[in-house]
Amino acid sequence: MNTITIRHPLPILTSQQQAELQEELRKIIEYRKSGLSLNWIIGCPLDCTYCVRHLFHNFEMKVPRALMRDEDAVELLVRHRYFQPGITPIQLLNRATDPMLPRVKPHLFAMLRLLDEQELTNQVLIITRWHIAPEDCVILNSFNNIGVTILVTNSGIDDKRVEPVDSTIAATSLRTAFEHADRYRVVHYWRPIVPGLNDSDGHLRRGLALSHHAHATVFTGLFYKDEIKQYFEDQGIPMPYDHGPRRKIMPETLEQRILTAARMYGAGSPLFRKTSCAVTYAHGVADYNGHFGIRELCDICPSAQIERCASAFQRPNDAAVSAFAEKLGGRLVEVNDRAIVVEGLTEQPRYLMQHSLGYQVHDLAKPHHPHRHGRADLGWPTIKESTL
Repeated sequence: MNTITIRHPLPILTSQQQAELQEELRKIIEYRKSGLSLNWIIGCPLDCTYCVRHLFHNFEMKVPRALMRDEDAVELLVRHRYFQPGITPIQLLNRATDPMLPRVKPHLFAMLRLLDEQELTNQVLIITRWHIAPEDCVILNSFNNIGVTILVTNSGIDDKRVEPVDSTIAATSLRTAFEHADRYRVVHYWRPIVPGLNDSDGHLRRGLALSHHAHATVFTGLFYKDEIKQYFEDQGIPMPYDHGPRRKIMPETLEQRILTAARMYGAGSPLFRKTSCAVTYAHGVADYNGHFGIRELCDICPSAQIERCASAFQRPNDAAVSAFAEKLGGRLVEVNDRAIVVEGLTEQPRYLMQHSLGYQVHDLAKPHHPHRHGRADLGWPTIKESTL
């Protein structure tokens, strides 16, 4: 593996400094629904109130620092017990920093180069709300093997108490990235959409206008865990919801308003409810998360993408799935036309099964209800909020 030289590399936290971090931050790799998440750099000056850094108690860590060298991080990834060349989606620096920050960006590009030089064809997701310049696009277009997707987060939230970062930065980056895209793809990551903050008709029209500068658009709600809810309260920010459920909140009426606005005003790129659906559509391949089994998610998808997903979708053999689940320490409950249902498996092994089989894998204890698949029950009238 070739060594990539970075002129001003980030300092690496000492073992003592790392020992003082929350355990989750010290875990460089975590398997999430959109892939193995590699987070070898932590610290971010962008004070987005709803940031998941609250969950790791490092929201006040404003200066990016590395936990290890880029070369060591890539070795940790490709040797991970769940990593499969050509199959496992990869997320880079999506948990505790922004990958396009000036001091972080050289390390991101070095990691992409290291992955590409191994001739891996895996999907690689990069989420940012910061500046993307034309010269960055030249580098992003230079990779021959990996499937790079830039997901530009844009909420359009005007309240600086909630989002101090000017949304025009992300909007400009989206336009720049899309204009210069060749080998990589661009997704308008329209999130979080929150009642009372950015769901006015004007906000929706602006969000839809930005969909013209992307290969696909994902719209989603707020991840409102208790730590984030508490920060809202501590800062005196009006709280959009009374509860902090486990899943993202996208009320039924809000979703319908977005879809109605898209029909009224038009969207430049197709809208998707799920990240992997948008990413795979942009690259012209079937969804690696097997969402095709949850057919109500597909009612807004382009027909060409439905055909791709239908062709790749295959119900797995019960005996093989049962053996797979047992090997991972769980138990198969059933395989139905929508999903595999298992018991006793945490999220990470479930995602391994899901990406390996291209079929949804659900936990019996955490059911996915029709029409709000993978979302919080809050905001859906068939579920009483008092039961949450």
